[in-house]
Amino acid sequence: MAEITSVPPGFDVSPVVAGLIGATVLVVSVSVTVFVWTCCHQQAEKKHKTPPYKFIHMLKGISIYPETLSNKKKINRIRRDKNGAPKESGRGSLSVDAAESGLVGAEKAPDGPNAAPHVDQLPIKVDYGDELSPDQSLTPGGSKTSSPSSPGDDVLLGELTFSVDYNFPKKALVVTIQEAHGLPVMDEHTQSSDPYIKMTILPDKRHRVKTRVLRKTLDPVFDETFTFYGIPYSQLQDLVLHFLVLSFDRFSRDDVIGEVVVPLAGVDPSTGKVQLTREILKRNIQKCISRGELQVSLSYQPVAQRMTVVVLKARHLPKMDITGLSDPYVKVNVYYGRKRIAKKKTHVKKCTLNPVFNESFIYDIPVDLLPDISIEFLVIDFDRTTKNEVVGRLILGAHSVTAAGAEHWREVCENPRKPVAKWHSLSEY
Repeated sequence: MAEITSVPPGFDVSPVVAGLIGATVLVVSVSVTVFVWTCCHQQAEKKHKTPPYKFIHMLKGISIYPETLSNKKKINRIRRDKNGAPKESGRGSLSVDAAESGLVGAEKAPDGPNAAPHVDQLPIKVDYGDELSPDQSLTPGGSKTSSPSSPGDDVLLGELTFSVDYNFPKKALVVTIQEAHGLPVMDEHTQSSDPYIKMTILPDKRHRVKTRVLRKTLDPVFDETFTFYGIPYSQLQDLVLHFLVLSFDRFSRDDVIGEVVVPLAGVDPSTGKVQLTREILKRNIQKCISRGELQVSLSYQPVAQRMTVVVLKARHLPKMDITGLSDPYVKVNVYYGRKRIAKKKTHVKKCTLNPVFNESFIYDIPVDLLPDISIEFLVIDFDRTTKNEVVGRLILGAHSVTAAGAEHWREVCENPRKPVAKWHSLSEY
């Protein structure tokens, strides 16, 4: 009889290895299940959630989300040769609503080698308000004053046509800027204008949008729709639409043509789109004085040829965030003529409308260049998710446009080595 032998098993796995494999499979299965559940939960929340304060820019039927909109502005920097003739240099792009695009006014040549200043009496301008060229002078609100080509009180500024609608399912206000007619000539060379429109929803000013620039036309057709989400219909009666009509200027600040202010208290878009045509009025600068105040201190050391600038504090700043507060910081730009030669900024002060900075900056400025120096203070609201927004602006120096600013600069120049601190009202950019 044949001998019976035992056949060894094909796979010999120890209990420890089997346990490890089972535990690994279990962990992977649980992780995949949790990941799938999280994704499905997030998708369900997005479907039932309306994003607050978000707008979609409709440009002739094409959706452009805010991330693709650019507020940057291209300018040509101007420099002058030895004969004083302007030359074009490279272009630069500037952000923060072009607030840093430079100060207007032509560059001024130094007084010459024979005009050496004394140590006790620094060179100052006799009249700060007249140092700017007639077509580039500034108003206290930061915009240009009337020039031969600028609109005056007796000049018709044209009309603006737009429509207002409300989307009840999405709780969204829809504003369409259609066209403007009869705009004044802002460019003497081309006898035309390069208009565009900035729109703001008052009083909170959380919604700020603008159209594209249309070149060389006095009857622009924009046909652009802006949709603002997160606005309940019950709040429409408290809102005001503010349209600011401007003309683009490549070499200096844009010309302000006029404005249109439309309270929604008399507009009822519940039954459908409401078509409106309003006359463009001259901009009211008096309403631009509620941007808060900034306290700064200046001191000039003629021996060391250094200017010490101290940003002390601000007060009564406007509410820029949904929480009713702001996250301000101050950017200090130093200009020689129209060219920026230095820039610095303070730290951000979180959640306050009355920040205390107490930060000083030192700039090396030769005495003979002091008459052409301007110091610009930009109070900016920091925003981590969207673009930082300029709260207000202050200019001291050669291009001071307010009596208080001119007097402050005069005291600094007449009292070397003495810190001079003053409060100044911020102008709206």
